[in-house]
This record gives sequence, C-alpha cells and structure tokens, in this order.
Amino acid sequence: MSIKAENITKIYGGTVIFEGLTMEIHNGERVAIVGRNGCGKTTLLKLLANIDTPDVGRIIKKKGSTIGYLHQIPPYKNVLSINVLKEAFTSIITLSEQMHLLEQQMASAVDLDKLLKQYGEIQEQFILQGGYEIEAKIQMIANGLGITPLLQTPFHLLSGGEKTKVMLGQILLLNPHILLLDEPTNHLDMNAIEWLEDYLKNYDGTLIVVSHDRQFMNAVVSKIIEIENGEPYSYVGNYNDYVRNREARILSEFAQYEEQQKKIAKMKETIKRLKQWANEANPPNAALHRRAKSMEKALARIELVKKPVVSKKMQLKLEANERSGKDVVLFENVTKQYAKVLFEEISLQLRWQDRLAIVGLNGTGKSTLLKMVTEEVIPDLGNVIVGSNVKIGYLSQAFVYEEVNARLIDVFRKEVSITEGEARHTLAKFLFYGYDVFKKVKDLSGGEKMRLRLAQLMYEDINFLILDEPTNHLDIESREVLEETVQHFNGTVLAVSHDRFFLNLLFQRIAWLENQKLFLYEGNYHWAREKHSERIINEIPKSHDVAEVSKSQKTISIPIDEQIEQLENKIAVVKVRYNENNRLNDLIELEKLENQLDELLSIWINE
Repeated sequence: MSIKAENITKIYGGTVIFEGLTMEIHNGERVAIVGRNGCGKTTLLKLLANIDTPDVGRIIKKKGSTIGYLHQIPPYKNVLSINVLKEAFTSIITLSEQMHLLEQQMASAVDLDKLLKQYGEIQEQFILQGGYEIEAKIQMIANGLGITPLLQTPFHLLSGGEKTKVMLGQILLLNPHILLLDEPTNHLDMNAIEWLEDYLKNYDGTLIVVSHDRQFMNAVVSKIIEIENGEPYSYVGNYNDYVRNREARILSEFAQYEEQQKKIAKMKETIKRLKQWANEANPPNAALHRRAKSMEKALARIELVKKPVVSKKMQLKLEANERSGKDVVLFENVTKQYAKVLFEEISLQLRWQDRLAIVGLNGTGKSTLLKMVTEEVIPDLGNVIVGSNVKIGYLSQAFVYEEVNARLIDVFRKEVSITEGEARHTLAKFLFYGYDVFKKVKDLSGGEKMRLRLAQLMYEDINFLILDEPTNHLDIESREVLEETVQHFNGTVLAVSHDRFFLNLLFQRIAWLENQKLFLYEGNYHWAREKHSERIINEIPKSHDVAEVSKSQKTISIPIDEQIEQLENKIAVVKVRYNENNRLNDLIELEKLENQLDELLSIWINE
C-alpha cells in the first residue's frame, strides 16, 4: 500500500462531495482519476496531499513517504526561475555550503585531520544524494518541459502558464515517493507532453494524476479510478481499456438491475395474489396469509441493485445552413513580428469543407494566425483574404466578458434573442440546471464558460468554424460531444489544439508551425509528427560536417543552439517511438542521434 483513503466523507457548502469513499493505491502504480467536472477529483487530490482534511474518515500513507503536489503558485519575489528549480535540492545545497565552509577552514587549519574527516563524511552524503548531478538534472527537466529560456527570468515576471510549468519542473526534481498531478498537460506544448509521458513511464514512485487528456492516459497510466456520484470505480489498464470495461460494467449492472426488478415485480404480484386468495376463502386462509407475510419479509431483505446512472450529456448541434464560396481563406506571404518574428512569408489556402489543424510549440504564433482570419490581428506583411459569403463562428481559448457581474442567463440572452423560458431550456441542454443559470459570469469555471460560449455559438449563422484550443476546459464527455459535433459539421473547420486525440479523430490536414515557417502534411497528427520528425533529421547537418565547419570557422545555416534544440526534440520523439514499439531501428537511430548531440554540445561549449 502506498496511500489509502478510508471511509472518506467530505461536504462543501451543504453539498456532499464524498460519502464513505474508500480507495487504495499500491506502490509504483500509475493511476488516473477521471470524472465529470465538479465530481471532486481535485478535492480528492487535496485530501490525499493533506492540503485539506476529510470531515469523516482518514488518509493513510506508507510511513516515511513524501508527497509532491502543486496546490498553488508560491509568491516568489525577485527570484530567478532557475533558483526556484534549485529549491528541490535544498538539503543537497546545504551540504554543498558546509563543504565550501570546511574548504575555507582547511586552508588555514591546524587540526587538518579532523576537518578532512568531517569533509569526507559530508562529501559522501553529497555524492549519495546526487550533488554532482544537480545541474544535469535541472537541464534535463528544463529542456523536456521547454522552460530553458525562462531560467534566467525572475519568477514573478512569468505568465501563469509559465509559472505552472516551472513549478511542475520543481516537483519532478523533488522526485517524491508519491507524485500528485492535476491536469499536468494543460500548459504544455506537444513536445513537452510527449517528453513528460516518457518521463512518467519510467518514474519509480507512485503516480496519481487527474487528467482529461486521453492520449496522455493511454501512454502513461495502468489503472483508472472514475469518480461517479461520489463513488470510486476502479479499472485496470489505460484509457482505452477503461472505456471498454466501463461500458461492459454499465451493461452488466443494467442487466442485473432489470433482472432484479423483474424478480421483485413477480414477488409483489405473488404476495398480492396470496393475500387475495386468503381473503376470498371462507373462512380466510391463515396459511396463505403466513406465506404472503413470509414473502414480504424476504422481499424486505433483498439488497437492492442500484440503477446505473447514465450521465446527461451536452446537446450541441452546429450546422452550416448556407455554403461559402469555394475559397474560404487565403494567407499570402504573411509575416508577423512582436518582440521577435513569429512567422515569415507564410502561405496557406483553405477551401470549402476543408478541415485543417495548426500545431506547434507554445509561442510560435498559432493563435495569432486564427486572429488574423477574424481581423483581431493585422499582418505586418502579406495578406489574409477571406472568401465570399464566409460566416465565421469563432471559439476562443480566452473568454473575456465585459460585464463580469452579469448573470449567466443575461449574458446568453444578450447574444441570443429568445425568452427567458426558452433560454433556460437551452442552457439546460448545456448542463446548466436550476440556479446555475443565475450564476455571475465572474464565478464561472473555465469549463462553464466554454459551455456557455458553445450554447451561444449554436444560434449563430456560421459556415466556417474556427477553434482555438476548444477542449482545454472541457471534461471528457463534453469533449466527445464537441468532437461528434465537429465531425458532423458540414462547413469548413480551422483549429489550433494540442489535444492529440481530438486531432487524430477529426483532421487529415496538419499545418506544423516551427522556426517561423509553416509545414503542411496531408494526414492525421500521428502521421504528420512522424513526417515532421523525418524532416528535422534531414535538416540536421551530419556530425562530421559540423565538426569541419567548426574547425574552419565557417558560417553554418542554422545556429548551433537551434541545432541542439532540434536534435533534443528528435531524440524525445524517437525515445517515445522506441518505448512504444521496442524496434531495433529506433534504438540504432537513438544511439546515432545522441552521439551527434554529444558532438554538438562539445562544439557549443568550446565556442
């Protein structure tokens, strides 16, 4: 046993979140906790981390176990991000400081033997705890999460997403026995997500993660616990296994429930007849009355099978009532620059009923391209031409409502001219029931804001759907509804997403934005990733060529730090592929790439 919740009850504001919940997670298990938004997943993590306490019951963890959990972002002031990461090694740094102090004392000491003995004992602990590996560990985590450019930036100047990534890095460096992660992929780009998957698959401790990222769960976890109506249901396997086994469980429970209901109905009918026959007899038949009474007692003793609850789903339907012209949008040699050049001379064409997704690292300008279509952003050079009769429905990843104190129903009706009764009926289709419709906008969660915007979008006259990270705040069931809706939408779709499950299901054209250029691939995300990786390999100079260029001090086409970054990205991709398939070719390629990386790093250090 690694950690256990025993008979947990938790109540917030009169709402029972859990009642009598019991679950146990064993050493080394990699577990995902899933369920609808609001079911108590994050509350459960807080209880396990001892950030919150149960009203009834207890949390038991293995003696001596450490827990890593990011509850909130600490208010670091004037602290470089690299020093935030180094806080994971506080005890080792203390040993280093003690060693440094002893070194100073030994320079002028009389009793040198005593100091040498102390120094040797401390140094032994320093080595055992990995003191000489700190910088390498920090570099590995920083490169993997894509936060290397942030390390020399004061932590308080970072964005919310950047702070979250740095704190995730600190927790990974702490290497706790029990690692609790809440939506760890939300602020990561695809390279970082795939690196994190690889890292967690080789993690020695116990992993408990709350996630809506289905591809991530398929890659990492070996057990899934679903929270449904405050009760935990455990499934062995990854996300795909969970889907199959959950469906089988519900079907089985329905069959058991229906069978029992038939038995109960039959017993009730028999009791009714026995009483009728007993009363019709002259004189009344006491034996029949006793049989009826005995059967009533047997009926009362039956342990009722609960009727399986099928969760209500969002009811979303989007339809293009009128088609656009053949050409929907055209990017002609588009360039955009802020503090740095985002992209340069990009060209792209979308035609009627095309479905195209733009992918790439964070900060490369994916959302900027979408905003150019809606004219929120103007290109510095080039043109963005929207075709004839194009009617845009835009789903932004950032919802900004001017009237934050307005009620949800009023914000909805401001965009949709219907009666209050009709509005409440529509909002119920998007899982806003009863008092929910009177919540203030400022109190809505990210998922609730997304559902509100989708409800408004359903009433808009559109034939071109633009989606910017549409799955970010949605639970799995709502993601599936959105996916089904987009799948049946008869217009044109342009999207930005890092949800690989969403991408693979819906898009057969992928535009990869990298190094200020756009690379177009005709295929789903997995196919595009493979082809893009091949392109990266082909663009990397051969190791002996790099050495020759370095020796002669010639100028190379790609800066060496960019070559290193590209090569590290490729190594991460090949590692993922090798871990999935265990193919000899991947192992040979991995060894070759790592040799090239060693040579490039050597050249870079000596520049």
